[in-house]
Amino acid sequence: MDQQNNSEQREQMADKAVQLFAEGFHCSQAVFCACAELFKDEPPSPEVVAALAPFAGGMGSTGQVCGALSGALATIGFTQGKTRPQQENHKQMGSISYAMIQKFTEITEPHGSIQCADIAQVDWKDKKAVHIFRTHPGSTRKNCIRVVRKTSNALYDLVTEKLAADSIT
Repeated sequence: MDQQNNSEQREQMADKAVQLFAEGFHCSQAVFCACAELFKDEPPSPEVVAALAPFAGGMGSTGQVCGALSGALATIGFTQGKTRPQQENHKQMGSISYAMIQKFTEITEPHGSIQCADIAQVDWKDKKAVHIFRTHPGSTRKNCIRVVRKTSNALYDLVTEKLAADSIT
């Protein structure tokens, strides 16, 4: 695949993640759904997508690790992980996961950490604050949109780079 097609595919994936986030998926689900379909022939089941919902709001609305990272790691597992106890993971799964966490740390550096509380700057237990976050155009949701986009782009870059290198060796 040439570089222009890669760039287009990369941006389409990021656009899809942002669109899914705007339509109501949590960041974890948006990144996972947009990215998983690109790297695996079959889309994830609705049950797998639903299983990613509790990672929203920083793991159960606690403000801990951002769900976009959880969605990215779930994508790596979905596409590279083993599906039976005796099976082996793809040989690049660990290095891609490690690199994704490092890249996500860079992506979220302007916010101070990889914590949802620092990125979204919302108290998930405060219904009024959550409503403003979700509906007001000037809310800190824009931070999350940027993180979802950049996470999708980083995941695309890491997976395609590692798999391309893997096919050469």
